[in-house]
Amino acid sequence: MPHVPGLRSCYTKVGRLVYFGRMLDKIRLHAAGKLPAEYVANLGDEKNLTLDRRCCQFLGVRYADLRERIQMGGTDDEVLAWAHANGMSRPDEECHMWNRFIVKLGWRDERSHVLPQRIIDAGLTGKPIETIIDHIEFDEGRDPVAAKAWDGI
Repeated sequence: MPHVPGLRSCYTKVGRLVYFGRMLDKIRLHAAGKLPAEYVANLGDEKNLTLDRRCCQFLGVRYADLRERIQMGGTDDEVLAWAHANGMSRPDEECHMWNRFIVKLGWRDERSHVLPQRIIDAGLTGKPIETIIDHIEFDEGRDPVAAKAWDGI
């Protein structure tokens, strides 16, 4: 997939959470008609095992409600505060576990079987990709391994 202007790295934090900001970016870009079609199939919380669904479940909010809240405007931090107020406010330790879980998804777990084919399909064979997030990052032109992106979480 190409680099998408306005779509941040999975590793970028909003508040205490990685990935959440990327999900907000996808919602905003989709609403503006700027999200590439390849990304649209994985929007929302209806498909099992998508990152959006996992994030919404962790926060205890429905994707449709989150999308509606984003359409009302506000900063990322305001939207996150809304999610905590309307879903589940998580303690620091649970946020830490979320961050570590999501960045290791695809490494020795239920998503491991799809990763090798995704790497081949994306033409990324030979890259040091061990997780779904690594794949996304390399696929969009970032090198999380060289940057040690996980150090910031």
